[in-house]
Amino acid sequence: MNFSKKAGQIAASITLEITAKADEMKANGINVIGFGAGQPDFNTPKNIRDAAIYAIENGYTKYTPVSGIKELKMAICDKFKRDNNLNYSLSNIIVSTGAKQCLSDTFSALLNPGDEVILSAPYWVTYPELIKLNDGISVIINTTEENHFKLSVDDLENAYTSKTKAILINSPSNPTGTVYTETELKAIAEFAKEKDLFIISDEIYEKLIYDGERHVSIASLSQDAFNRTVVINGMSKSYAMTGWRLGYAASGSSEFIKLMSHIQAHTTSNANSITQYASVEALNGRQEELHSMVTEFEKRRTYMSKRVNNITGIHCLLPKGAFYVMMNISNLFGKEINGVKINNSVDFSKELLSENKVAVVPGTGFGNDNYVRLSYATSMDNIVKGLDEIENFIGKLR
Repeated sequence: MNFSKKAGQIAASITLEITAKADEMKANGINVIGFGAGQPDFNTPKNIRDAAIYAIENGYTKYTPVSGIKELKMAICDKFKRDNNLNYSLSNIIVSTGAKQCLSDTFSALLNPGDEVILSAPYWVTYPELIKLNDGISVIINTTEENHFKLSVDDLENAYTSKTKAILINSPSNPTGTVYTETELKAIAEFAKEKDLFIISDEIYEKLIYDGERHVSIASLSQDAFNRTVVINGMSKSYAMTGWRLGYAASGSSEFIKLMSHIQAHTTSNANSITQYASVEALNGRQEELHSMVTEFEKRRTYMSKRVNNITGIHCLLPKGAFYVMMNISNLFGKEINGVKINNSVDFSKELLSENKVAVVPGTGFGNDNYVRLSYATSMDNIVKGLDEIENFIGKLR
């Protein structure tokens, strides 16, 4: 039987693969410390859970409009105005089954075969695959620690071709924790204006930001940036709602949102109705638990970064947002353990999991094989023990 060639070209999510392997080991009674999964270890705040129960008990369990219920779209508009100084109408908003679907709908509504999307590496593993699924081509800019994993206008100039359709930015970033400044975003917005490009701005981690840094949405910088930007956001990370599956997108073009809605109508229809009503409470209700989570994440981030930089052979930058550390392991390449040579991030990750029962994500999935990603969305106790095991593992390399 012949299956889709396009589907056959899509890589499995290396993040989920590592998590699945660690879960399998745990199911077999092996104690594994997982630094892989990109989800908060906190429960969803109680006021949000209560709102979901109320929705169930009161029969809010039917189909909704494809693009989302009015109450939620109003709450999203209020959030954009309050947090980002962005003025959207209901027709500028779409609610989807997670931010991942918002991205998928965006690429589907935007790309024609051969259109190019510029993005930087390290990148979130799903970006290139979604672009590929929608007949686009990823043009990758390789960033470095020296420039804090940020792309520049010079980089964009070098990557630009007559086929370039859009620039994709992710701030705060998964996997690097990079946060772009207003000045840096203005330069990118001006470049997009000059070349008449779309901007796709993934802001799913906007609330998880540290050291007094301020999140700036590129769409807020000018009327032109507002018109050409699709902002992607959602409930998963900030409100510990990963399993609830709700994302949302905003565009200055209501026509573009209508296209996304047409696509969604023939794929998944509306997002989960109960989650939509719970998300109204998440955006409009009290935010104390969110603030507590951010405080805890910042404490874990500081400890993890300092500890990594105190282990011989590895190092990392201090991330400004999200809940990941990109750990540079390139100095360990060529070393061996139990007769196995560590040649790349996959080798390192496999042997670390096998030998010391710690799960990390190989950097190759993010476009840079010199790193592995550690998530600090786990308890401080796990972080301490896991880093002890990493130090022990590295000490055994010869």
